[in-house]
Amino acid sequence: MKLIDMHCDTILKLMDVDEGADLMDNHCSVSIPFMKEADTKAQFFACFTYLKDFEDKDGYEGCYERVQEMIHYLKGQTHKFQEQIGLAGSFEEMQKNEAEGKISAVLTVEEGGILCDRIGRLDTLYENGIRLMTLMWNYENCIGYPNSREAAVMSRGLKPFGIEVVRRMNALGMIIDISHASDGTFWEVLKYSEKPLVASHSNCRALCKHPRNLSDNMIRSLASSGGIAGVNFYGAFLGTGNEKEADIVQADSKVDAMKAHILHMLKVGGSEFPAIGTDFDGFDAEGILEIPDVSKMERLWDALKKAGVSEDQLDLIWSGNVERVMRETLRH
Repeated sequence: MKLIDMHCDTILKLMDVDEGADLMDNHCSVSIPFMKEADTKAQFFACFTYLKDFEDKDGYEGCYERVQEMIHYLKGQTHKFQEQIGLAGSFEEMQKNEAEGKISAVLTVEEGGILCDRIGRLDTLYENGIRLMTLMWNYENCIGYPNSREAAVMSRGLKPFGIEVVRRMNALGMIIDISHASDGTFWEVLKYSEKPLVASHSNCRALCKHPRNLSDNMIRSLASSGGIAGVNFYGAFLGTGNEKEADIVQADSKVDAMKAHILHMLKVGGSEFPAIGTDFDGFDAEGILEIPDVSKMERLWDALKKAGVSEDQLDLIWSGNVERVMRETLRH
């Protein structure tokens, strides 16, 4: 029951909200004690910057500097608690950490706009430990276009620089994350990438008609190319299929809804498609949160098992599918 979670925003919360806290003792959904209780093998930690917070601080340039600070912060935390957690930049390093009884921390960037049309920044990010990048958040950037309810935006894809980014990420051995992308961007990244893609924290549009979610055609195409998707626990993306309700910030986050999305992923994409991408500490928990933190992950495991999901399938969902993508994409 080893767990790999492809997305959390705990760094942001620790640095900007939970003052004085750290990975060992905090008010977040992710902590070392919670991860130990969940038998976490690896947690992907996003360095996310919200562009609007940097409008008076050089925009994406300010965001890029903040990402450097976030990388430094997590490295400091892994040093402070080096007996419990260590950085992993490859599948082999993750395995080494596990053999030493440590949780692995994988550094990621959420919002590729920080590249600011400078391809060399990808190399710098890689050298600093970043192993996955979410190409965009909810704004157009130098790479391409985000998810949108506006058809004109949703149909637009990669910019020329975005194609260069996809190719360079493949060459570096950095995982490409298409969560938040427009439909047009999704299809073009799939066209240009030679490595499996991930939707690190995205759900199924057939169950919740939110543009952040994946259509069945996307799921099938992503799965057939070796890609995966991590189920997102945010109630607005779990939804009920009603577009208006899907935008309610106070939407409940219930285990039955998570289960339904995973079952749909299994049906459409097969056993090697679904994974976990909780989005813990990245959304407002104003509604019912049936899994409030990572220590309660067995609630979803139990629900899926009762629904007839086999132990082998559960092992793939919990960690095996992410491990495969790490082996195929990250450099040794």
